[in-house]
Amino acid sequence: MNFTKLLPLILITTFTACAHKPVAQTKVKQQKLTKESPSWWYQQGQDKVAQLAKGTHFPKHAKNVILFIGDGMNISTITAARIFEGQVKGEHGEENQLSFEKFPQTALSKTYNTNLQTPDSAGTMSAMMTGVKTKGGVISVDGSVDLGDCASGIGHERMTLLEWAEENGMATGVVSTARLTHATPAATYSHAVSRGWESDSEIPQVERNKGCKDIARQLIEFPYGDGIEVAMGGGRRNFLPSNENDPEYKKKKGSRLDNRNLMKEWKSKYNDSQVVWNKKQFKNVKAKETKHLLGLFEPSHMQYEHDRPKDKAGEPSLHAMTKKALKVLKNSDKPFFLMVEAGRIDHAHHAGNAYRALTDAVELSHAVKTALKNVNLDETLIIVTADHSHTFNMAGYPQRGNPILGVVKVPDDAGNFVGHISTDAQGKPYTTLSYANGPGYVNGDQRPDLTHVDTTNPDYRQAATIPKMSETHSGEDVAIYATGAGSQTVHGTIEQNVIYHIMKYALEKK
Repeated sequence: MNFTKLLPLILITTFTACAHKPVAQTKVKQQKLTKESPSWWYQQGQDKVAQLAKGTHFPKHAKNVILFIGDGMNISTITAARIFEGQVKGEHGEENQLSFEKFPQTALSKTYNTNLQTPDSAGTMSAMMTGVKTKGGVISVDGSVDLGDCASGIGHERMTLLEWAEENGMATGVVSTARLTHATPAATYSHAVSRGWESDSEIPQVERNKGCKDIARQLIEFPYGDGIEVAMGGGRRNFLPSNENDPEYKKKKGSRLDNRNLMKEWKSKYNDSQVVWNKKQFKNVKAKETKHLLGLFEPSHMQYEHDRPKDKAGEPSLHAMTKKALKVLKNSDKPFFLMVEAGRIDHAHHAGNAYRALTDAVELSHAVKTALKNVNLDETLIIVTADHSHTFNMAGYPQRGNPILGVVKVPDDAGNFVGHISTDAQGKPYTTLSYANGPGYVNGDQRPDLTHVDTTNPDYRQAATIPKMSETHSGEDVAIYATGAGSQTVHGTIEQNVIYHIMKYALEKK
């Protein structure tokens, strides 16, 4: 066919189409603004742009900084948690927003360590706390050290933002649902050539002889300012001697070989201090009368949010700990720095268990919402980010409102909701959520038929492509959300260590 013969027809058709008013503009005037009608979508877009065009007018510098870390919270986790929370509320889910998704400033963080393309939490949190990228597996020391070699770390410690804050007269706090001595919280207050050195029993004798201190001991012997005001999380065993029973689980003992009870040492070190290990004690803490609070609610990590109500001794939620921490930190007029970690998002992903990862991500959103209610954004910078990603993803073509934990159901050929179950090449249903590797490995044509499987059960493990005892981290960028004083510098794609410099720049008096 001769294309030149068609050209006049093409031009006429194009001109005729352009002569009409665009459909969207016409419908805005004609249709009632009912939710999710074409006119509603169009108007919503206009309104959002108008809002964005106004920008924010927060001061460039902050009195206080709160850093929230969703450990392992990749963008797929945020999307799935958003839908999950919305569906729990009876909505389709996709239209929902987590509290921090409403923040005006966003960016992407490049998470690699100096020696790892796909990073670990120790190196990533150290970058955010010291402003310097380093190796995976080390805590707030530079990348020139040798992993596990005590001597190599001497003189290569990097001052953390929390240490700098204390040295400059600020109040400080660390809150986590993981062990307080675990990589992410540890990077705020300690220095170690191995993230595994949480207790003295975990440091090889030859390295102990060189004078390296374990992470729990460094928390108690913290030398800056007037000491950390708030430290709450799990990890009680690392603070108790090996010959002493745990107060909650009588058959379990502490892990320390030096026979020191660091919980008692905290109490004796600080005036007006409190040490708590269960929910009742936590509730009874009078924040206005407490200058230093240590909370250790489990021998190891705290419970997942889904399992927390079943804990016999009781544990506070992440948002409750955030609220209590802020009350203690605000006892004086001093500025403060607070780090809050939802540590168990990461652990659930490692287990290939999306349900618990999502419930803990939603709880992080509640903690952020709690913080927003208890601070003045004209003097407080709030940043929400992750230390690294996971191989967790969403796939298939599920119809709008499909249960996020369910099998994929698709619309009909006309695009209307009917809920046809989508099947793979073997004719078997599959879930929207899956992992690239992990314990939920599915073996080719032996993949189970999910027709009568409840994939929404909290204990269900999503399918994984490559068999691993523990699912791994992923190497892609993670999101950063920011609001409040000093948040204007959060934009673009940045190296992870820049987050430290953003916080420090906001805090420094100009």
